[in-house]
Amino acid sequence: MPGLVRLGPVRLSVYGVFAAVGLFAALGLSLKTAGLVGLASEQVWDAGLFAVVAAFVCSRLLLIAGNFSAFRQMPVTLLALPSFTTLGMVLTGLVVVGYLRWKRLAVVRVLDAWAPCAAVLAAMLSLGKFLEGDDAGMPSGVPWAIKTPLSGGVRVHPVAMYGAIAAVVLAVVLMMLLRRGLRAGMVAGVGLVAGGASGFLIDMVTQPVEMRTGAWLEPSQWLAVGAILVGGLMLAFSKEIA
Repeated sequence: MPGLVRLGPVRLSVYGVFAAVGLFAALGLSLKTAGLVGLASEQVWDAGLFAVVAAFVCSRLLLIAGNFSAFRQMPVTLLALPSFTTLGMVLTGLVVVGYLRWKRLAVVRVLDAWAPCAAVLAAMLSLGKFLEGDDAGMPSGVPWAIKTPLSGGVRVHPVAMYGAIAAVVLAVVLMMLLRRGLRAGMVAGVGLVAGGASGFLIDMVTQPVEMRTGAWLEPSQWLAVGAILVGGLMLAFSKEIA
């Protein structure tokens, strides 16, 4: 089947494999970035693991709450569905901030340390999506346009590869900024602004999900705008939160 790799009797999702590799790569990188912002690597590692578990639990709880009758009938099938929504991201963020405050960790410093790690994870997720053949780009005649199992023979923008390239470049830039010892919040702010801007632009050549007439932006574009605004505020007030 497309998007699956087989290891003997075991079938693994290509996207899932890259997600797992990207997650461990991001956590491993956090051991280095923690020292660059003056935090203990063990604390940042533990916080990263907590964030992963929180994202999983929050997304599943929201999925169950919104589909409780289906959960009672087919719990395993429902829990296997992708469920990390915008609301799940917000809820996870609140839970993680609460955890960092409880552990008395400087939230903005942790975010600075996590910024390049998040870019590495985003790059691996995008690369996994590209190799899985799940590119949902708009039809295009550019020389690097590709055909995917979902495009029906039409050449489309390789939006997942765009995302992977943008994330790799961002990870490199953020690591360079971390080494310069900038004020607290600046690296995370740059990551949010640049990541949100690149995501917004890539969404412009991605097949729309929101089909209702009158919708100003796609849900993912609203999320990108939110990231840009939050990042901009962090950059504006970085001197006060240092």
